[in-house]
Amino acid sequence: MASQEAIARAQTVKAKYERDLLRKRNVVGVGVGFREHAGQMTDEVCIVVSVRVKLRPDQLAPQDALPTQLDGVPVDVKATGAFRAL
Repeated sequence: MASQEAIARAQTVKAKYERDLLRKRNVVGVGVGFREHAGQMTDEVCIVVSVRVKLRPDQLAPQDALPTQLDGVPVDVKATGAFRAL
């Protein structure tokens, strides 16, 4: 189970970087959640970056590459497709 401290830290880091992340090509959302590894949810708190499609780093311009961590908080990239308001 994740501690409230870890969740609060991830939320603070998310707020700090959210605007910059949303400016990157292919990014459609930023949140706080749990890291997924090999298709299984873990109890590691992370910043979740939602993208239209997952791309290899060599398919992205350097300024659009996503970090693996921000201020010590892991980043997990998830393909969600585009979001549309209904």
